[in-house]
Amino acid sequence: MSRNEQEHFWADTYVNDYIDRNHTFDRLLALTAWRQMLRSAEGIETILECGSNIGRNISFLREILPNAGKSIIEIGDLPYSIDTKQYELEHAFHGSILDSNLPSEAFDLVFTTSVLIHIHPDNLLANMQRMFEYSRRYILIGEYFNRTPVMIEYRGEGDRLFKSDFGKTFVSNFPVRVVDYGFLWGHEFDEAGFDDVTWWLFEK
Repeated sequence: MSRNEQEHFWADTYVNDYIDRNHTFDRLLALTAWRQMLRSAEGIETILECGSNIGRNISFLREILPNAGKSIIEIGDLPYSIDTKQYELEHAFHGSILDSNLPSEAFDLVFTTSVLIHIHPDNLLANMQRMFEYSRRYILIGEYFNRTPVMIEYRGEGDRLFKSDFGKTFVSNFPVRVVDYGFLWGHEFDEAGFDDVTWWLFEK
């Protein structure tokens, strides 16, 4: 498995620090955020998270949708190990979204939160394509928004974080409709780990 610069950084260089920060968020506030993002979705029985880290979102969805089957894609060695030991998962792929080989149209909901921002724009559509293929019905994207694509220096590193209108990119390139969208204002949701995240819910 060959990794590009961004995949190598998140899988090997920054993974431990990111794991540490993911332990500190407000659980009840995060559940509120998730209920907002899924308020217009129905009939979700299978879920795939693309870029699960230590499974924080899986733990929230286990509470909100306890009967839904959970699956993950995770590139980092340690978080993948944590996820597969801590959660009962239907599918678990250790690697990048593009390298994954899960069944097509197998999941009612496929989602990312703060993952596409770390994918180089040259590879963005290919990653979105894989998410679209895996989804039977819904695709949820929660990322940092900017009208025009822009690279933001991330903790002294270049080409590690990209803001964009991910929603427009997705709806312009795939046959989906916008079901719902919203904004998790950092002033309210920083403590839940959703710092000014814009989200979109699409349906095929």
